Amino acid sequence: MTEDEARAAKARVYRRRRIVVFSALAIVVALLTTGGVYTSNALGAAVPAAAPQITDPEPVAAAAQPLALPGFGSYAVGAVGFDGLMAAGNESTPMAIASITKIVTALTVLEANPIPAGESGPDIEYTEADVDIYWDMVAQNGSVAPVEAGAVLSLRESLEALLVPSGNNYGISIANWAFGSEQALVDRANAWLAAHGLANTHVVDSSGMSDDNVSTAADLVVLGQIALQDPTLATIVASASVEIPEIGVLTNSNKMLGTHGVDGMKTGTTDDAANLLFTADYAVGSSTVTVVGVLLGGQTHAAVNEAIAALLDSVAPGFHEVAPLTANQVLAEYSTPWGESARARTAEGATLVVWGETPVDVEVQAEPVTLAQRGENVGAAIVRAGSQEFSVPLVLDAAIEDPGTWWRLTNPGALD
Repeated sequence: MTEDEARAAKARVYRRRRIVVFSALAIVVALLTTGGVYTSNALGAAVPAAAPQITDPEPVAAAAQPLALPGFGSYAVGAVGFDGLMAAGNESTPMAIASITKIVTALTVLEANPIPAGESGPDIEYTEADVDIYWDMVAQNGSVAPVEAGAVLSLRESLEALLVPSGNNYGISIANWAFGSEQALVDRANAWLAAHGLANTHVVDSSGMSDDNVSTAADLVVLGQIALQDPTLATIVASASVEIPEIGVLTNSNKMLGTHGVDGMKTGTTDDAANLLFTADYAVGSSTVTVVGVLLGGQTHAAVNEAIAALLDSVAPGFHEVAPLTANQVLAEYSTPWGESARARTAEGATLVVWGETPVDVEVQAEPVTLAQRGENVGAAIVRAGSQEFSVPLVLDAAIEDPGTWWRLTNPGALD
C-alpha cells in the first residue's frame, strides 16, 4: 500500500468513528430528553376524580292504617305538618257550622287586636246595651254567657266568654266594640276567610245562629290549624273551664276535652244537627303530633262524640317514627388507581314521623372526589316523606391523598 493509500484508509476509519460517537451522543441526548419529558409529565399529571359507588337505602313504608269511620255526616281529619287528610267523607259538601262560626269571629278580632303572649289585651266595658243583647239571645234560644252592666272584662276574658260556654251574646258585644257593629265584623270576617283561601266558608253573623253560616269539613280542618297558631285562642279552647271574677266560672261546652287526646276546639249546634271541630295531641317517639278534625251533621252531641272517639282511636296508631338513616351509615365508597379508598358516611342520623303507608325515601347525592381530607363534606342524603324533606351531610371517613412520586414514575399513563 502506498503512503497516499494509507492516509486515505486512516481518514475513512476516523470518519466512521466520528459517526459512531456522534450517533451515540445523539441517542444519549434523545434518551435524556425523552426521560425528562416523561418524568415531567408523570409528576405533573392531574389526579383524576374518583367516582362514588353509591348505596341507595330501600324506601321504608308501613302498612295502611285501618280506620273506624263515622257512618254519617261530613268529616275530615288532618294533622299539623302533614300532607292531605288522614280520613274524609263528604268533605267538600257545604254544611251549616253553627257556633264553630265563633272561631272565625275570634280570629278576625284577634287579627285587628292581637294579644301579646302572657297578656290579656285591652279592656272592654259592658253596658246595659250588652245586657239587652244577652236577653235577646235568650229569647232566641241561643247559648249565652252572663254579663253585667258596668263590668270591665279584658279582651281575653271576653273571648273566653264567647268560646268556652259558647256565649252568642259576647259575639255581638265584641263585634260592636271591635268594629262598631256585627255587620262590620261579618264583612271583615268574610274578607279574612277569602284572604286565607277558605273559599267554601261564609259567615252572616258573629255567633253561628243562622244556618247560612256554612263551611266544608276540608275548610274547617284548615281553619282549625290556623286557630292553633294563635296562642291566646289555642289556650282558651283547651280550657275545660275558666273563672272570670265579674261573671263567675264558665264550663266548656266541648265534653270531649281530656278524652282520647282531645284538647280543643269548638262545638256547634243547629236545630237539626250537632257538630264538633276538634284537636288532639299524641306523643309519637320523641315528637308530638297535633291532629285537627271535624264532624258535621250528627243527630246529637253524644253520637258525634262517640264517632269522633272511635275515629281518633284508629287514627292515632297510624303515626309512627321512622329512622331511615343512622349516624355513620356508609352510603358511598371511593377508590383510586393508586390504592387510596374512603367511604362517605352520614354525619348524623335521621328520624321523622309519618302516617300510615306514607313511604320514606332516601336519595344519595355524593360528589366525585380528587384529593380530600378526612371529614370533608362530599354530598348529602336527601330524606323525603310526603311534603317533608331534609338533608343529612355526607363526610369522608378517610383522606384521599396524592399517589406520590414513585407511583407516578412506575405507572406510566395511569393518570391519563
